[in-house]
Amino acid sequence: MASQRLKRGMRGALTASAIIAMVSTTPVPAIAQPPAQNNESEALKKFRELSAQSEVVNEEYNKATDDKNAKQAELDKATADFTAANQAKTSAAATEQQYRGQVEQLSSASLRGARFNKLSALLTGTSTEDFLDRSSALGVLAADNNKALTELHGAVKTATEAETKAADAQKRATEARDAATKLQAEIEVKRKDLAKQINEVKAAQNKLSQAEKEKVKGPVDNGVYIGPAGSAGTAMNAALSRRGDPYVWGGTSPGAFDCSGLMMWAYKQAGITLPRSSRAQYGVGKSVSKDALAPGDLLFYGGSAGSIHHVAMYIGNGMIVHASTTGQPVKTAPLSGGGSDYFGAKRVVG
Repeated sequence: MASQRLKRGMRGALTASAIIAMVSTTPVPAIAQPPAQNNESEALKKFRELSAQSEVVNEEYNKATDDKNAKQAELDKATADFTAANQAKTSAAATEQQYRGQVEQLSSASLRGARFNKLSALLTGTSTEDFLDRSSALGVLAADNNKALTELHGAVKTATEAETKAADAQKRATEARDAATKLQAEIEVKRKDLAKQINEVKAAQNKLSQAEKEKVKGPVDNGVYIGPAGSAGTAMNAALSRRGDPYVWGGTSPGAFDCSGLMMWAYKQAGITLPRSSRAQYGVGKSVSKDALAPGDLLFYGGSAGSIHHVAMYIGNGMIVHASTTGQPVKTAPLSGGGSDYFGAKRVVG
């Protein structure tokens, strides 16, 4: 009954969504979009400000989703462990009962035949053969009893360990369920925050003139970049193939990308799975200094690891490809056009 209640609780908690790229040694100051110019209209400045804020909220939402998925994986494992431990516990208890019965039977037989020790066998035996037969029977009885006792001790130990594992798995499952429930609530809050932010950005975008919208969109780069051999090159070519796709909050597939969604999709084409959010992606691979960047490296922007709000991919020759912000499609950009809050780089493979 307890396990069924736990399973029902767990199910409830989970228900709730032609330029050849070269390695550059250029330092990388970068943010998701260029800073506003003094001669820009108030509408455009407001749009840039809201867009930058929405990127932060979007990545916070993505990170919360990453965290919940991780807790769900923990919960799934704990549930499987709990089921396996319970099965082992039941099996061990049955084995223990089996050997306990054998021990009781053998002990009873030993008590009933206690007087038939080797001395009494010798005194009461009618012949040497009779003595040997009785002695052999007593020896077998003692050996069987010792073996049954050994098996019983082993069965008791196994049953105790299985019970401990089941209790531990149940505790982990309960903790993971509670954490998943809490994260789901946080996700709903962030979802509402993001929806509000998106509406504000769209309202600000609608106030822009066509010329301002074109300015936000920026120039189009259809140049050819040749990536290196291997997974990094495959991911780089995949990201570049999506140039022109619109920036969409939460987008992870062709036709709609946010910054981390593009990186995740690009590396998936190379057979490599990345987490959903830019903050979680920063935890993948090895750190790379700015003077050792190579095509395929991921570049992160934010004041700290916990406040990363944007990710791009280095494509060589001082250039990056990224899904930058609202109003701008997936595009290439120079490192110098990124801004000032570059945080670090990670090499996913190699």
